[in-house]
Amino acid sequence: MPERIKNIVQMMEEIAPPYLAEEWDNVGFQIGDINQLIDKAMICLEVTDAVIDEAIAKGVGLIISHHPLIFRPIRNIRMQDPTGKMIFRLIQHRIGLYCAHTNLDSVLGGVNDVLATILEIKDTIPLNNTRFEKYFKLIVFVPHSHVEGVRDAMCRAGGGHIGNYSHCTFQTEGIGTFKPLEGTNPFIGKQGVIEKTPEVRMEIIVPKEKLDAVVQEMIQAHPYEEVAYDVIPLDNAVNRHGLGRVGKFKKPLSLFQLCQKLKEKLGTASIKFVGDPDKQVQKVGLCGGSGGEFIQEALNCGCDCYITGDIKYHDAQYALHTGIALIDAGHLETEQIICADLARRLEEAVQAHRYDLQILLSQTNINPFQVL
Repeated sequence: MPERIKNIVQMMEEIAPPYLAEEWDNVGFQIGDINQLIDKAMICLEVTDAVIDEAIAKGVGLIISHHPLIFRPIRNIRMQDPTGKMIFRLIQHRIGLYCAHTNLDSVLGGVNDVLATILEIKDTIPLNNTRFEKYFKLIVFVPHSHVEGVRDAMCRAGGGHIGNYSHCTFQTEGIGTFKPLEGTNPFIGKQGVIEKTPEVRMEIIVPKEKLDAVVQEMIQAHPYEEVAYDVIPLDNAVNRHGLGRVGKFKKPLSLFQLCQKLKEKLGTASIKFVGDPDKQVQKVGLCGGSGGEFIQEALNCGCDCYITGDIKYHDAQYALHTGIALIDAGHLETEQIICADLARRLEEAVQAHRYDLQILLSQTNINPFQVL
C-alpha cells in the first residue's frame, strides 16, 4: 500500500532535524500535498529539469534534494523562468519536493561526517557554529503493574536514548498519595478516601523534538486518569552538531598524497590545491560544498590543511600567506557523497516502519562543468 508523504518527511526530520538549519536557509517540504500517497521517493543533490524528467519516467512521487529549489522568496511562478518552470512541472506531475540542506550538513552522520569517513579522518568535532541538542528530563510516577508498559511506550516514541544505548531510565520506589474527588473514576482507591499506594518514580531523558510524542505515548500507556509527571529542561551538552569537521589522520600524509586520495575517493577528474605538495598533513578541517568562509576557523583549530569547494582567489592567497594548505575538491564532489548514504539510511527506516515504499537514487549527472 502506498505511503503518505508526511511519513517520509517525519523520517527525514529524524535524520536531519530542521532546527539545525542555518537561519538564512530554506529547508523542509517545499512543494506538493503532504498527505499524498506515493510508492517511490528519489534522492538527488539538486533539482534540475533532467532530474524531473527522471522522476517522471520512474513514477516518483517525492524528490528529496539536498539543495533547496526555492531558496529565496519568489514573487511569481512563470514558465519563462528556470525555477518557475521546474515548480510548474513538479506540481503538474504531482511530484512533491522535500529539501534538507544545512541541517543535513550540520547533523551528526550528515554530509561532513560522511566525507570524513570516506577520507578515514578520525576523532572529528564540528568546525563551526557548534550546537547541542536540547534535552529534557521527563519524570513520571507509575504503579508497579504498569512500569514496563509505560517505559516501553516512552522509549518507542524516542525517549531514553543516550549515545548508542536505548531504554535508558532510572527508577526509584516510593509511596504516592492522592484522594479521588467527586466525579472521578480512579484506577486505584475510592472517592473521598486518601489513598497511599506503592509507585515507581521513573526518569528518562528526551530530545526536544520528541518530547510531545513521548509525553502523549506515556499518558496513553499510563493507567491513571490524571497522570503526575514533571518536565525539566537540561543544560547537558549532548550530541554536538555544526558545520564542517576537524579531525586527524591516523598517520600523516603529504598534501600531494591527500589530493590523490581525494581524487580517488570522490571520483573527480581534477583537484586544485594551495601549498607545498610535500607538506605533511595530519590535522585536517573540512566542509562539504562551499566553505571558504571557514578558513580562519580551520587555522584557529591548528589544522595543517583545509578541504572544501568553491574557493575564491583571494581566499587562496590568504591561505598561502598564513601557511595552511588548502584543497578545493569541488562543491558538487564534496556533497554528492551524501546521496547514497541518505538513500541507505532512509531504506533502513522504511524497513523498520514496514512501509511499502521504494527509495531510488537519482542517476542524472547534474554537474554543469566539463574539464579539458
